[in-house]
This record gives sequence, structure tokens and C-alpha cells, in this order.
Amino acid sequence: MNLQEIPFIIYAEETPNPGSLKFVANKLLIVSGATAEYQSANETKDAPIAQALFNFPFVKRVFISSNFISIAKIDAVEWEEIRDELRVFITDYLNKGNAVVNKLPQKEVAKDNTFQETVSVNTQHVAPKNDIENKIIEVLEQYIRPAVEQDGGLITFKELKDGIVTVQMRGSCSGCPSSTMTLKAGIEALLKRLLPNDVKEVVSEAL
Repeated sequence: MNLQEIPFIIYAEETPNPGSLKFVANKLLIVSGATAEYQSANETKDAPIAQALFNFPFVKRVFISSNFISIAKIDAVEWEEIRDELRVFITDYLNKGNAVVNKLPQKEVAKDNTFQETVSVNTQHVAPKNDIENKIIEVLEQYIRPAVEQDGGLITFKELKDGIVTVQMRGSCSGCPSSTMTLKAGIEALLKRLLPNDVKEVVSEAL
């Protein structure tokens, strides 16, 4: 039996963010290493599964990575009321052969007041300008990203300026009450310990 013949199995997994739940599949949903996040139904024209999920009135945000979908809900409902409904829906949707993402989201990248070619919004860090930024990215890749992805989120390096490291946190990390603690007690503490002369603070920038 090849991989295409194996049916999708979906299970729900809690994340540190009580407003988000992670629906994990036994097979890849999109190409490994890519991600896609949708804040509203208006952004989902190239993502049929996200478009379908936004038909549920309680879905607030959809984040898709290699083999999982993180869904953020509105506060008016509890996961116990909707978890099984979403799990069954996603399972049926995938096993009918419906498309997940036809095209990754695009984002304009501005530099020196001019717009460059659009690039996919995925897992890519901003290209390092020097050895220090390269070391920061190495630390994020080796120590931070695996743990964040395990919780249904994503972290990418944005910039280093005057000792302040700016990162972007997506997926379950977005809006998570514990994300500030993760940022300060985890990421900032680690970077300051490994690069004490170069990192003073770590901050998160919203998308």
C-alpha cells in the first residue's frame, strides 16, 4: 500500500494557547517546511480547506504547517463543544481528496522604499546580514523552533537592531497568553546566555 492509499487520520492536540487547538494528520498536508496562516475568510481564495473551515462561525484563525492545522476559536464556545465536529470535518474533507492549499500566501517585501517581487510567507527567516544574526538564526533553528512547532506555532527571525532581536510568532503562538513568558523566559534568556555581548532583549512583532 502506498502513501496515497493510506487514509488520513486526524487527532486533536492541546497547545499552550487555550484559544487554539492543533489537528494533527498522519500524512503531510502541505510541502514540508512551508506554512500558511489565514486571519479571515477573505484571505482564503487559494486555500480551500481554510475557506471551508471559516464556514464554521466559531473559527477565528487557521494556521497550516507540514502535517497539522492549528485553529483558533472565538471565546463564546468551548473546545469540548466543537473539537470532535472539527476533527471529523477535517478527516472527511481530506479523505475525499479535496485540496488543502493551492498556492501559499504572498506578501510584499519592502526594502529601501521600493517593492520587490512577492515572496511566499512560509518558514523563512530574514536573511542574516552578519555573523551575529546568523548565530541567532542557528539558535532559533536548533533550540527554539522545534519546541514551538510541537505546540502548533512558528517563530522566525526578523531583525537585530541595537541589541534588540525582533521575531515573528504565528500559529498557536499568536495571541497565546503564555507567549510573552515563552519569549522572555525562554527565547530571550537563551539568546542572552549564548550571545551576552550582542543580545539585550527579544521582542515579538505582529504580522
